[in-house]
Amino acid sequence: MTYPEPRYFADGGEASATLRPAGAPPDLLVGPADDDRVHRGTQVHYLATGGTTKGAFGLYRWEMGPRPSGPMPHFHRTITESFHILSGTVRLHDGTGWRDAHPGDFLFVPEGGVHGFRNESGEPASMLLLFTPGAPREAYFEELAEIATTGRRLSDEEWTDLYRRHDQYMV
Repeated sequence: MTYPEPRYFADGGEASATLRPAGAPPDLLVGPADDDRVHRGTQVHYLATGGTTKGAFGLYRWEMGPRPSGPMPHFHRTITESFHILSGTVRLHDGTGWRDAHPGDFLFVPEGGVHGFRNESGEPASMLLLFTPGAPREAYFEELAEIATTGRRLSDEEWTDLYRRHDQYMV
């Protein structure tokens, strides 16, 4: 294993870092608010997108409310996905079955690896999701959020098209 080819060629470094404060509001809310207008669904923080990392990776903090949520088993052809549990219990599918994952647990899934995640604990849970390279996952997340929030119903063909456009292959 060697270092990749250089991507920066100037003689000196530059001030180009980006800081996202921990208290920044979520970039995306998934699911409707309850009767008290309190959001109890998933809050997604775009920590680093493929666009901001020049395609290197995408990193998202996924904060799930107590209601069941998350995708069923699927795979990607073009990206890897990694999960690091921050709080609560998240059920992770590792290609062979569902496993309860707890704070500090980590799962790496290479291209083609079957995986999924669910919060079925009845309690809030949070994790980091890392995609490499940095695919434009935000458009996929935002379309799913719109579907969940509005209750829009998709036909089987529409689901297949949505998944195909975003390198998501359900198993």
